[in-house]
Parts: sequence; C-alpha cells; structure tokens
Amino acid sequence: MTARDRDIRVFFPWRILGLGLAMLCALGLLATRLWTLQMEQEDIHLRRLAKQSLRSVRTPGTRGRILDRRGSRLADNRMSFCLELYPEELRKPGARQRTVDAVCETLDRLAEVMDTNRTVSAAAVRTHLNRRTPLPLVAWRDLGREQVARFAERSDEFPGVELRVEPVREYPRTLAAGGATNGLAAHLLGYVGRADDEALAREEASGEEDRPPESFHYYLPEMVGRAGLEKRLDEHLRAATGGRLEYQVDVAGFRYRTLEETCREPGRGADVTLALDAGIQRFAEEALAGRRGAVVVVDATNGDVLAMASAPTFNPNDFIPAITRAQWQSLQGPDRPLFNRAAMGEYPPGSTFKPVTLLAAMKSGKVRPDTVYNCPGAFELGNARFRCWQSWGHGAIDLAHAVRYSCNVYLFHAGLACGAEAIQEMARACGFGVRTGADLDAERPGLVPDAIWKRLARRDGWRDGDTCNMSIGQGAVLVTPLQLAMYAAALANGGTLWWPRVVLSRRDASAAGRAAVTDIPARKSPSPGPQIDKPLLDTVRRGMRDVVNSSDGSGRRAKIPGFTLAAKTGTAEYGAKGSGKKMTWMIAFGPYENPRYAAAFLIEDGDSGGSTVSPRVGEFFQKLLALEACRAAKDAAKKAPPPPPPGNVAVLLRVRRDPPPRLQSTAIDCNRLQPPLSSLVSRLSSLSSLPEVPA
Repeated sequence: MTARDRDIRVFFPWRILGLGLAMLCALGLLATRLWTLQMEQEDIHLRRLAKQSLRSVRTPGTRGRILDRRGSRLADNRMSFCLELYPEELRKPGARQRTVDAVCETLDRLAEVMDTNRTVSAAAVRTHLNRRTPLPLVAWRDLGREQVARFAERSDEFPGVELRVEPVREYPRTLAAGGATNGLAAHLLGYVGRADDEALAREEASGEEDRPPESFHYYLPEMVGRAGLEKRLDEHLRAATGGRLEYQVDVAGFRYRTLEETCREPGRGADVTLALDAGIQRFAEEALAGRRGAVVVVDATNGDVLAMASAPTFNPNDFIPAITRAQWQSLQGPDRPLFNRAAMGEYPPGSTFKPVTLLAAMKSGKVRPDTVYNCPGAFELGNARFRCWQSWGHGAIDLAHAVRYSCNVYLFHAGLACGAEAIQEMARACGFGVRTGADLDAERPGLVPDAIWKRLARRDGWRDGDTCNMSIGQGAVLVTPLQLAMYAAALANGGTLWWPRVVLSRRDASAAGRAAVTDIPARKSPSPGPQIDKPLLDTVRRGMRDVVNSSDGSGRRAKIPGFTLAAKTGTAEYGAKGSGKKMTWMIAFGPYENPRYAAAFLIEDGDSGGSTVSPRVGEFFQKLLALEACRAAKDAAKKAPPPPPPGNVAVLLRVRRDPPPRLQSTAIDCNRLQPPLSSLVSRLSSLSSLPEVPA
C-alpha cells in the first residue's frame, strides 16, 4: 500500500462527514427561510397577493350648481339613465372572442327590446375587454323614459345588465333667437368638457392638506370647466374628493367581487350664487337680437353685475357630453360666437369717452362749467382739419350743451386746454387701460395711449392731433363694454368706481352634511374713480340727462315717460378710412335722481349711437321697469293679510255682494313683458285703493 492510498483512507471519512454537515446546514437554512415566508410573514404575502388582484376606480363627484341672485338655476345637473353590461357575468369559456360575441348578442337583443339603435361596436367591446376588463361597459347613455320603461319590463331576461342613473351637466335657461336655441348668459357661464385622466391622476397623487395622496387604476369620466365661470370657479364647483370603488379580479382580469368596506361615496361641489339677474339678462340678450354686440348692466350702488350679454352666442348644452365636429365648425365662423365681447372685446369708445375729457379739463381748472367755445362745424389745427359730426356746427355752447349735443369741436378745445396727460390720468382713474379684476376666465385691459406707448408701438412722438383724437374717444383708445359699464356706474353714483362683483356667495357642502356659506363682499376698485368736486361732476351728469330727455338730444330715442334716464351716445369709426364701419355705443344710468342701474350697450357696424342703440336702450329699460313692477306686485301679494275667517257672516255677505279686487287678479307674465310701461302702471294703480274688509 502506498503512502497516497493511506492518505485517502485517512481523510475520506472526514470529507464525507464535512459534506454531510454542510448539507444539513443548507437544509436547515432552507427550512428556516420557508418557515419565515410561510408562517411568520404569511399576512404580509397575503396582503400583497390581494393587492395584486385589486383594481381601484375613481368615480366623479357631483358638480355644484350655479344660481342667479334670486335662486334661479343657471347651471345644474339632471338625471341621465345609462345601461351598463358587466362582462364577467357574460363571460364564455375559451377564447376571448366568444365573450365578445356574447356581449354583442346581448346588445342586439337589448336594442330590439328598447326599439333603438346599437351604439357600441364589436371593436369597442373588444377594446373594453382588453383595457378596462373589471369595469362595466356603458352601452347606452341618456336613455329616454320610453326606452327605460321597455327595458324595465323585461329586465329579468338580461342577467349582467343594469340601469344606472348618473348626473349630467345642463343649462336649463335658454333663449330662442333666429331659429336657434341658445343658452342664457352662455359667455358668462361657459361650458364643461371631459377631464384628462392623466391630469386627474397628477391631481390625486399630489393630495392636499385635508386629503392624502391617492392613486387609481381607472378613472370614470369627469367634467371640468373649459370656459367662463365653469372654468374660473372649477376648483369650487368640482367635488373636493371623488368616490372610490375597489374590485377584486381573477387571473383573467374580470371582476370577482366588490370590496364594500373600502368604497367611498363621491363628494359634491359648492353651489355658487351669482350677482346676475336672469330676468335682466334675458332682456339684455333680447336687445342684441340679430346684431353683433354686447350689453353689460351693473348695480350703480355696489358694482353687482346684473347682466352680461354678448352676441352672437351659443348653446353650452351642445358641449355635453361632447360637441360634434359639425357643431364646432359652425362656431368658428367670422362672427365668433364663442368670443365674449363684453369682457374680451376691445373697441374705440367714441363719444362715450367725452365725459372723461371734460372731467379732466374741469379738474385741471382750464375749463369751467360756464366756459363757452364756438363750434363752426370744424376745428383747424395747423394744416389738419378735425370735423364735428354736425357739419354746420353747434354755435357757441357751454359744457353741459357740449355733452347734450356731443359736440366734437368743444372737446377739441377742452382737450388741448388741459393737455393729454390730464386726460390720460383721468381715464386711468376711471378704470380704463387695466383689467377690472372681475371673476372671469378672461378679460382684456383696453388701452389708454400715451407718449411712451406711441414711441414704442409706432416709433413716433405724441402730437396735438393725437390729443384731439383721444379727447373724443378715437385714435388708439380702446375699452371693453365691462369697463364702460363700471365707468357709467361711477358717473351715476357720484364718483365711486366699484369692482365688478360677479359672484355673491359660495355654499360648500361639508363632510358632516352641513353647508358653509362664504359671502363675497362688494369692494371698491383699485382705481380711484373720477375724483372731482360734486358740482363739476353734476354738470356732466346734467348734460347726460339732457342727452335723452331734451327734444334735440342725441339719445332722445331712449326717452321713457315717467322715468328720467341719463345717457351718452357714441359712434366710433374703425377699419380703413372711408370704409364707413362704425362701433355704436350708449352708456346710461337711471333713475337720474337716485340711480340704481348703469349699463353699456355696444352694437357693431351700426349707423350711430343715437339711431341704432338708443331705441334698444329705451326698450330695455322699459322692460326692466315693468319687471320691477311685476315683482313688487308679487311681493305685495305675499304680504297681503289672510282672508277673513269663515265664521264671520257679515264679511262673507259683503264679499259675495261686493267682492274687493285681489292682488292675484293682476295677471302679469314676467317672461313676456313688453312696453309701453304706462299700460302696466295703470293696471297696478288700482292696488293703492283697495277697499278695506272689516274684521
């Protein structure tokens, strides 16, 4: 036996023993790890397994309502009946195409039962099964009552099919014009559209102070504001939290069961009350019938926006659930129906700007109320000749008559006397050249031109001719109808320029079921307004009164018997010289003694402010006064004393013999008020002499 054989005999048992010990250690470690995974960490892995089979779905909340100042619904949610199919209950064994065929067969049977057309194709069914397997397939939306009744009668024949009610945005107040039905206050309210799922995911993942971050596998369609107040107030109108559904799915992705304990009901958005008055808004839109233009009506005492109309307009209901291509193309024409002229349109103001120049001239001390200038029909400035609208002139007139007749030559003298800087300062004080800051999704600032602007924009210096043009609201001056309405309110109330209040309050629904109301107070504008002595301002106001109420005033067609309206007309040329294109204006406030309303009216491509706009202004205010009388009569009827008790025989006999007139007998339809106002006043005059009924 060699030495090597002896070494092998000695060391071989030790090697076997070492290998066995190593194997025992490995088996021990494996058994320990298996024990840890299967016993100690059982709950952890069960939760992970359950999580892999869960699918979370975000459901949209209910959008808040938009109301007018009297509680009328301007934007609300209506019930929409939807028919849904649950694929897991129609699933067939084998290839997925067999399930697609089964769903399509059910859809065909449902269409026949409800006597309607099928709206979901086989390709759409296949896409749904591949991408959104756990969710129900929405086969029909917005079913009519007859279709719902037909399905309900035979619902037992369709397992896996369910009728669901979902809220859908609607704008209930409409206005028929020119064969089309448009929404009331459509530009102010705006419209909604479907939210982007990725944006919703980022929003949910970010969380808030009172809401932790969340993530979802699926997002059901939710509407968000795309324009107008729907967009501006979207964070309030949308529910702060959406609902949550959790499904457990099987290996094929079909829903296995719903985890009720983790579900959450969706929230509700805030109700918003506007300063808008639906009745006044309707009259404003009727005043624009058949024309392009804008109307803004405000409360002269606090700046509340009572009406904001723009024409042509549109129907926001067309955007729900989605606007068609043909409808969208029809809104892209040259008339721009989607363009809010009231807040975004910038126009030359024409003669409505003249009070600014006169206030600046009087504040500078260069012109007094009794200052007289002669108007021969034109004004010579060097080699330039600036004409008055009345070619034969107005003769020697003072300031009040210059307002009354809208004399250009008087304004040229006054503007050059005080200088361009004084006019620009007064214009900015009246809110021109800056945004008003109203709660709107878009607003333009207009333009008050000065020497710096002209040097940058036109590479030229400021000249006296520029001052003459600016003094009568021509040249480069641009304003919006909203700015003009707030400026008219400042002239009406004695010089206070208010911030245009669009929203009065918000009513937020809390988790405890109680509602928290947030009032939006009225406040003054950052611009100071026409800060000038009251007697000087009253001179301009008297001239505006004579514009309407004198026999030769430029706005006499707006005169209303028994109601003193003050106004200023305006006609501004635009476009190529000699084209004859004009923007026609009228700003007005009334009643003159104690103004409640101020308004700005614009009609594009009219003849003149006096002939085109003033008749519409007069008709509008007549309707407004009739509406006031109607509401006063209704309020008086509510406050009338109750009828006498039946046991009083003497009263019963008198009532049968000589029944006194009752307030309810004056039947007034507030939606069909038409001038003249005198007929309505005569019908209501009898209310002041009601015979007394003894107790």
